[in-house]
Amino acid sequence: MTPVNPPPLDRTSPPQRTDAWRQPAAGLSEGVRVRVLRAVYGDQRAAAELLPRLTDRQLTGVDPLPTEPAELAPALLREHRAEIRALPDDTRLLLLLAAADQYPVSTDAFLRAVVAARLDTRCLDAAEAAGIAHAGAGGVAFRDAWTRIAAYETGTPADRRDVHRLLARVLRGEGETPSRSWHRGAGALGPSGRLAAELSAAAGRAADTGRLSVARTLAERAAALCPDSTEQHRLTARAAAYAWRSGDGDRARRLASIAADDALSGVLALRTGNTTEAFDALLIGVGAAARTASGRSASPPGAPLSVAPCANTRSTSHTVTPADPRTVTPADPRAVTPADPRAVTPADPRAVTPADPRGVTPAIPRALTSVTPFTVTPPTPATHLLARATEAAVYTGDLRRLREAARVAGRLGVVVPGTLGGLVAAFDGRYADARDLLKSAAGRCGPGGDPTVLIHAAIAALLLGDHTRAVTATVRAAASARARGTPVTVPQAMEFRAYADFWTGRPRAGEAATSDALWQAHATGQDNGACHLQAALAMFAALTGDADVCRERAATARSYALARGLGLPAALAQWALAFLDLSSGRFAAAAARLRALAGFGPGHGHRAIRHLATPHYVEAAVRTGDTRIARVAHADYERWAGTVLSPDDLALSARCRALLAPGEEAVDHYRTALDLHSRGTRDFERARTELLFGSALRRLRRRTEARDRLHSALEAFDSFGAPHCATQARTELRALGTPAAPPRTAPDSPTATLTAQQLLVARMAADGATNREIAARLALSPRTIDHHLRGVFTRLGIRSRIELVRLLAESDEPESG
Repeated sequence: MTPVNPPPLDRTSPPQRTDAWRQPAAGLSEGVRVRVLRAVYGDQRAAAELLPRLTDRQLTGVDPLPTEPAELAPALLREHRAEIRALPDDTRLLLLLAAADQYPVSTDAFLRAVVAARLDTRCLDAAEAAGIAHAGAGGVAFRDAWTRIAAYETGTPADRRDVHRLLARVLRGEGETPSRSWHRGAGALGPSGRLAAELSAAAGRAADTGRLSVARTLAERAAALCPDSTEQHRLTARAAAYAWRSGDGDRARRLASIAADDALSGVLALRTGNTTEAFDALLIGVGAAARTASGRSASPPGAPLSVAPCANTRSTSHTVTPADPRTVTPADPRAVTPADPRAVTPADPRAVTPADPRGVTPAIPRALTSVTPFTVTPPTPATHLLARATEAAVYTGDLRRLREAARVAGRLGVVVPGTLGGLVAAFDGRYADARDLLKSAAGRCGPGGDPTVLIHAAIAALLLGDHTRAVTATVRAAASARARGTPVTVPQAMEFRAYADFWTGRPRAGEAATSDALWQAHATGQDNGACHLQAALAMFAALTGDADVCRERAATARSYALARGLGLPAALAQWALAFLDLSSGRFAAAAARLRALAGFGPGHGHRAIRHLATPHYVEAAVRTGDTRIARVAHADYERWAGTVLSPDDLALSARCRALLAPGEEAVDHYRTALDLHSRGTRDFERARTELLFGSALRRLRRRTEARDRLHSALEAFDSFGAPHCATQARTELRALGTPAAPPRTAPDSPTATLTAQQLLVARMAADGATNREIAARLALSPRTIDHHLRGVFTRLGIRSRIELVRLLAESDEPESG
């Protein structure tokens, strides 16, 4: 029987609501809730039927969800099949033909098949009268996805084979080879090596044109028809890789378990499981791939580890040494597992934690720092897996593993990706080498490039303090991923876009974009990436002063991260809580959190986050009178800033010197910091520097200059939507005896009083979404949504959603005008 694997519908398809779904869904995690609804095409009746059928491991997200319709909602399918069986035979035949033409591969051959077989389309009138489907200009439109599935399953196996053969006969146009091959394979009676080879070749062509869902279906069918067990496992591994890259995480994990491919399972574990285990599996895969490569000049077409096209096989003007990490591994293993947030962690801004003074620098191959010009060559499967293994080490924060990966690369003669090589150099204290390697990687952010290379460029740019280039690279990475049909890469790009957004003072826009990326990460099964995005949202909430959301996001991220040894998001969430304390004037609490962050080891913390948080720790420590450790932390931060020469890093280092300097001596350091900020892009930190400078000037009784600095800081914080920091500026102004302007509001825009999160919730509520639906969409608890809506109603002075709709419509009119 031909497998029935309809493609996921667009998430904008309106779900069918039912109270039976809401109560059991309340106990699910955000990720599982999103994936369940996506698996059943947004139909809440099907979701309510599916939940009792799931195991405890599936309900908690440990195991993948079912993927076949018969496993998802058998009762709903029986109901739809009964409706279709009540129709005349000729009508059912046309519906079967239309369904076979639409999924799992959409071939647009229905009308041609009708003409070739001389069928009478007037028979569809009965289906239209029953509300099941109707004829349109392009063919047949079914009532919903489940009706389409039922129409296909109602046909007998013989009838299904016949319609597939008919569709194959009429698909003769240029570029229709994959579709024709699919129907030929679907109409086969049994195993066939010839058809399996044809389907395999068609899958490769579909993948080359970005049709990854089609490629997955073709490879999966090829595996089902293949008579050779070894080749069958290889084809299944290809199908798993295609499924992952197309965003179907549950299917990818199921296929990977059938294929029993350790390397592929390691790649998936990096995104959805324990990254320490992923590292071990991937490093073993590096050795196996290197040994395989030594016995042949190239992998056979479609080899499991190289199913994804190389990330940058085109000619490039950038040059590097064969063994130079600056080879940004264009075709990073993310080729197999499209960019997962953690994937690119190699050069994650957090990663740059300049070398721990306690670390022992291991013997790293000289190749990691050489700079001899060399033309970039397509990376090997071993390079893909090495990059993945290194990413796993960085994501956990276990730097010993990062060094281990580098040693394995040197022993096997495998080229290390440029960003990863820069991280190794930074972790080992070779800051000049790290700077050169990262600059080489950051330069590869041209338009139309491979998403993986662009994400590497963004990470390198973040580490170098070039936020403008980082934003450009992430935007291009997301656009390129969508164009290439690899939506799984988009959330990863947004993970690193978030850093640029909260550094440059765009918390409202960043929060909205990151919330959308969180949904995408959940939908594509990237739970580890979703954890990182949760931590980023906690930081945005800290910036905008939304304490409840910050604490809830941080708790969610840390709970997941600590259970899976993800030191990076765990540390970022801790930093968000510390910044919330700092901006609220709870300096002792902020200092305690940041001090603890410095002591957290792999899996619980991250040296890179500790490094990035140094300016905040110095501020908190000075406010509490504990400067000894702060001076040590600042010394390392200053060394990195002096090597990279980023204006923003130099400005923050000067601010730290000012905080640690006595009296009048601090003034010159503050002036230096502001001069450097004027050449950088961290607008939010510039405002904090002005706040601290104004406070210092007030204590030195320089009232006029203090007033100017504090007013400037206040205006910036108001524009950023950072009320806690704005309150600190107003407090300082009141201490000067200067009346501070109240928070800015636009009299014709009542929504200006809302926080970014409140405005987002308000708009969704005005669109008709229930509190639980809003909670599922934003990955928050219904209790938090209730809290937000109460705050919205209080601030706007309203009592009903009807009034909310009216107010939002009125406030939007000037914008649209």
